Amino acid sequence: MRMIMNNLDEEVAERPQDLVVYGGTGRAARSWEAFHAIVRSLQSLENDETLLVQSGKPVGIFRTHEYAPRVLIANSNLVGHWSNWEKFNELERAGLMMYGQMTAGSWIYIGSQGIVQGTFETFAAAADKHFGGSLEGKLVVSGGMGGMGGAQPLAATMAGAAFLGIDVDPERIKKRLKTGYCDFMVNTLDEALRILKNALRKKEAVSVGLIGNCADVIPELAERGVVPDLLTDQTSAHDPLNGYVPNGMTLAEALELRKRDPQAYLDRSLDAMARHVEGMLKLQKMGSVTFDYGNNIRTFAHQRGVKNAYDFPGFVPAYIRPLFCEGRGPFRWVALSGDPADIHVTDELILEMFPQNQILDRWINLAKKRIKFQGLPARICWLGYGERAQFGLAINDLVKKGKIKAPIVIGRDHLDCGSVASPYRETESMKDGTDAVADWPLLNALINTASGASWVSIHNGGGVGIGYSLHAGQVTVADGTEMMAKRIERVLTTDPGMGIIRHVDAGYDEAKEFAAKKGVRIPMQEGGE
Repeated sequence: MRMIMNNLDEEVAERPQDLVVYGGTGRAARSWEAFHAIVRSLQSLENDETLLVQSGKPVGIFRTHEYAPRVLIANSNLVGHWSNWEKFNELERAGLMMYGQMTAGSWIYIGSQGIVQGTFETFAAAADKHFGGSLEGKLVVSGGMGGMGGAQPLAATMAGAAFLGIDVDPERIKKRLKTGYCDFMVNTLDEALRILKNALRKKEAVSVGLIGNCADVIPELAERGVVPDLLTDQTSAHDPLNGYVPNGMTLAEALELRKRDPQAYLDRSLDAMARHVEGMLKLQKMGSVTFDYGNNIRTFAHQRGVKNAYDFPGFVPAYIRPLFCEGRGPFRWVALSGDPADIHVTDELILEMFPQNQILDRWINLAKKRIKFQGLPARICWLGYGERAQFGLAINDLVKKGKIKAPIVIGRDHLDCGSVASPYRETESMKDGTDAVADWPLLNALINTASGASWVSIHNGGGVGIGYSLHAGQVTVADGTEMMAKRIERVLTTDPGMGIIRHVDAGYDEAKEFAAKKGVRIPMQEGGE
């Protein structure tokens, strides 16, 4: 209950009045009536009962058992043949479905911090691969300053870069200024470049939010010969109707067209994406290290005639997959007390427990200084197989001893090592060609349910849009009890363990070696008589 409410906290959600948490139309509940029914259900729920939520609407309560999840959630799932935006939009308009995005409909969104850390990891990996380990004196350019993209300016400056972020909506940039995620907001490209050139010369980490449309600004950078060192995009291109905004008109005109003539809006939106991607491809040819940040913009551009849209890679095959092979991924926790001191206790704990992890050490120390909490105090970092269970048990122990004032919620992004099938993002270019095999997230949800997670969700479409991904989430509550210690140990072992078996099955040697070292059982590799 605290977590669904936190998702809709004014500091956390993009449009709380509409139940929209982030990512275009990613909602926490289908309607206000459904939201209030969910809250009533959670208030009356016994410890051996489970609430079922279907696309943001509570549909039933059954007696299960104490180890069973208290809530099971399914969002935006459609039968394969009908799994497309057209069918989804029709059902949503009729009030029969909602878009859960990833953590919006599974009640574990923690504001922009959730993506700051993943973006920081990606920028750090890109720095290692292309720039000798540092982004100092480098220019990073991207679009989108909303719930996901708004994390980029801070992640880039934390990694030492100068950053230009482009968004059509000044309110989004203002929100990033207010939370300290972005340093400057400007109206013209000239003004942005003046600040950035100065910062690059001095090797200062500075971020600038430019009010503009990527479909105009990115091609203009190419025309002017301004070549970013690193170029990506986090506009809400996964949703061409409700997320992306076409160029050639004001934001107000675009919003009016969206309501009046959705088909005309869609056409203009897809045309703008094609221009945007063409601009990115030009800059790539001119020397920018360019990658897709998982919003499906290449696919829409390709559909609109940009034949070489896939000339730049997705961020997972480019930078993240080796981490997935070790069961690493975005692990997060939230203090239900609402007291930041509880998170500070966990910060010290994690630094003490994993002193050899330099990226983790740098991230936690920077986060303590630079991250402003939104809603309930929370923290995120990338932890691997073995580490997650170890840390989860240590948190539970501190709750038990009263060193943390109230239970801690432990969850993660759905973007994780073994919880998602998304051929244009997390499972792009799998070694064995199994990019689109969706059995893995289903198995992930099932094993987390069997292991005793507090709530488990399975969604369609998060990150890249309806029909393009299937993914699962889990959240487990550390309340200091012995029973939860057992559940935490199981869930935080099986959950990242899914990432290892997924990548072993796909033929990754790093995963095979890691599984052998850690004793992860793989039946096809166990000897028989």
